[in-house]
Amino acid sequence: MTPLLEYESQIFLDLFHEDGLVITAKGLGVDRILLNFLRLYCDPGNLLLVLNTNVAEEQYFIEQLRSEGVSHLPRIITNEIPSNERYSVYTEGGVLFVTSRILVVDFLTDRIPSNLITGILVYRAHKIIDSCQEAFILRLYRQKNKQGFIKAFTDDAVAFSLGFCRVERVMRNLFVRKLYLWPRFHMAVSSFLDRHKPEVIELHVSLTPAMLTIQTAIMDVMNACLKELKHHNPSLDVEDLSLENAVGKSFEKAVRYYLDPVWHQLGAKTKSLVQDLKILRTLLQYLTQYDCVTFLNLLESLRATEKAFGQNSGWLFLDASNTMFVNARARVYRCPQAKLKTSVNVAKSTAKETDQTEEKKELVLEMNPKWEALSEVLTEIKRENEPSEELTDSGHVLICASDDQTCAQLKEYISIGAEDLLKKIYSKTFGKNEKAEHILMATMKLKPGKSKARPTSGNGPKAKKARTKTLKKKKSDLTLTQMVGRENNEDCKEEKDREDYDSVNLEHITEETEVDDMMLNLPTDACYGILKEPLIILHPLLGCSDPYSLSRVLHEIEPRYVILYDAELSFVRQLEIYRASRPGKPLRVYFLIYGGSTEEQRYLTNLRKEKTAFENLIREKAIMVVPEERVGRNDSNPDLARGGGLSPAETDTRKAGGQVQKKEQHRIIVDLREFRSELPSLIHRHGIDVEPVTLEVGDYILTPDICVERKSVSDLIGSLNNGRLYTQCIAMSRYYKRPVLLIEFDPNKPFALNFRGSFHQEISINDITSKLTLLTLHFPKLRIIWCPSPHVSAELFEELKQKRPQPDAATAMAVTTDSEIVSESDRYNPGPQDFLMKMPGVNAKNCRALMNRVKNIAELVKLTQEQLADILGNANNAKQIWEFIHCSHMDKAAQVKNRR
Repeated sequence: MTPLLEYESQIFLDLFHEDGLVITAKGLGVDRILLNFLRLYCDPGNLLLVLNTNVAEEQYFIEQLRSEGVSHLPRIITNEIPSNERYSVYTEGGVLFVTSRILVVDFLTDRIPSNLITGILVYRAHKIIDSCQEAFILRLYRQKNKQGFIKAFTDDAVAFSLGFCRVERVMRNLFVRKLYLWPRFHMAVSSFLDRHKPEVIELHVSLTPAMLTIQTAIMDVMNACLKELKHHNPSLDVEDLSLENAVGKSFEKAVRYYLDPVWHQLGAKTKSLVQDLKILRTLLQYLTQYDCVTFLNLLESLRATEKAFGQNSGWLFLDASNTMFVNARARVYRCPQAKLKTSVNVAKSTAKETDQTEEKKELVLEMNPKWEALSEVLTEIKRENEPSEELTDSGHVLICASDDQTCAQLKEYISIGAEDLLKKIYSKTFGKNEKAEHILMATMKLKPGKSKARPTSGNGPKAKKARTKTLKKKKSDLTLTQMVGRENNEDCKEEKDREDYDSVNLEHITEETEVDDMMLNLPTDACYGILKEPLIILHPLLGCSDPYSLSRVLHEIEPRYVILYDAELSFVRQLEIYRASRPGKPLRVYFLIYGGSTEEQRYLTNLRKEKTAFENLIREKAIMVVPEERVGRNDSNPDLARGGGLSPAETDTRKAGGQVQKKEQHRIIVDLREFRSELPSLIHRHGIDVEPVTLEVGDYILTPDICVERKSVSDLIGSLNNGRLYTQCIAMSRYYKRPVLLIEFDPNKPFALNFRGSFHQEISINDITSKLTLLTLHFPKLRIIWCPSPHVSAELFEELKQKRPQPDAATAMAVTTDSEIVSESDRYNPGPQDFLMKMPGVNAKNCRALMNRVKNIAELVKLTQEQLADILGNANNAKQIWEFIHCSHMDKAAQVKNRR
């Protein structure tokens, strides 16, 4: 890894000298700052914990440190390391990546030596909200260790725009006082990067007339849907739901933010509009991203889906929608006798006219304008490289597109040309139609030669000598390009292993547009090597499970030319850093973008949002009041105090003359699996000790008699459907006097189990309310508690524990589904008791009286009907039991037959 740049060194030194939260612009190398801290503390004399990283990031950091020769590499602690061995791992020191759930349990059980911790590094700090596990870990750490440091990193400034005083609340949870802001327009950043600018050539590609007409039509329909949405919901008239923001990626998140709390109150029209907006945004993306056949196939499938399922999408009947369909078809084929209709008269076209002209269709297959621009760029690069063969620097080319499908199409386009590629896609997509196949074959017979749009740098004799990064696959699965590359690169297998270009199946490619030859061997996280001189590598910008895959490729092949087929903000900044870290080495960046398109608008909107977010953060930092005790070095920080939820009782002078009584510390036993939720953190904040153990019955043991099974709404529905909740209620009712079912709702969702209009008049097997009713009838002792949020659940637990004995962890762990050594089972055998409850005439009220007078089932069988009536106090119940025991099945059947 290259040394830190000037501004990166300044960030590192500022954070090293004083703890704080660093917020950088996307792509400015916050991961490089974190990596340098890892290198600094990577020795056995320190114990450094790293939070909020995923597996791919941890592997990348370890790989980078290994390449730099660090001897004591970081370790990853997961559930594969037994709990009794983790203490020795902690005492060995070094850098440790620990999952949040394990770290919480180790802090609560003192399995980790808190006083030996040097510090904690927090990645993605914008996610540290009040009740998350990471905030709980930091609170436990600061309560037990007053000297260690806490340093936090994030590159998502826009995330701090949501909510009130978001950055101040995050800093409060992090126990830091300093806020370091490093936007792209920071003086130190801009002045340094401007001195090492790469050569940038912006190519504003023009949309074709048909594409421009379709884009305008989609925007008109989206505008109509937004107006309709605001008309039905006047409270949603906010700036975030504008047409400009509707083309951005964060639009759906904004819609959910405003609609989720009232989703159960919305009508079918509003929900349909939200779905329509999502579909229209997808159409906008497909229009500029993929070929004309793929776009038409998506558009036709929407109409076919509506006909098949009867969905009434109102936008399909608008004039703009008809304009969209006519122009989308005109990009793929044309009818000689029909004229292109772009006015409102397209609504008059009928299906009958379409059938009459279908036989006369001729394929047009309009080429994507960016493909032609890409071909010109590659031709220019090849022309520049031809006279410079004596130079030592290679002219490698890196082409970056948004996703796998785009990379796949570009690879095929460079290899076989636009016309052949579009014909293959057309035959695959519309090949089921015999007429379409006939048209295709006729067109291909007319033009059997080369494609006109094929790039000039084709696969010639030089292809066999080309250098390429090929993928490791079985021989039968390799494409022709990869086979040739593998034959010429047998000696490079070890190097390829080191480069870690693993092959993964494609997941995000639309089924309708897959071409077998094109999609055969496309891995998600690998480079797509193309046999060319110079070497050309394609790589997706998004969708990789390894977030550093593109960074690895950039530093390993060291391209002289980078072609940005799609604009992505963080990678643009990454290219700036890459150029600045290699002074003297040339780098030319070709920026392909559709001028005046939604693609350009989306990129500019992202830039504007990030700039606005940083400006708001700068203003908030200027007026922010941070108390001295925020860092928690002493006990004066109120966030470290526990308890105070309930007001203390008044002093009673009758008890020891009013002296202060020693208060017993409350304790709740919590199942280990519950630490994925927020509730244990909130319970601990209320001053109640949390004891994590593995429980087989229940999730929370409040007292020796109270056992709580917590269910979220989704978990409740799943448990009722698969019968798991019934089994859990049986176990809780058998071993505890007061079993409780806690139904906990998401605070950001409506506090309602059923949506409006979903209630049934009669009991239904598919109705959740009916299943809950049957559950309460079957388990009379079961109590159901409804809580709108985890905060309410924690307060409720504190109230339920008042003046009650504390539970014992050993006893709670001993309770299993086969256990009989519990209070309720000391007197009665649970097996015969369950059998008795199933007999007719026996219910929860008379069952106890019957068991007190009768020792076993054998004695019950010998009782007369009069004796049973005397015990139960009800002659009808006694008759039902006696007949059930003594009457044969044949006698009962005969009685029923005589009644008929």
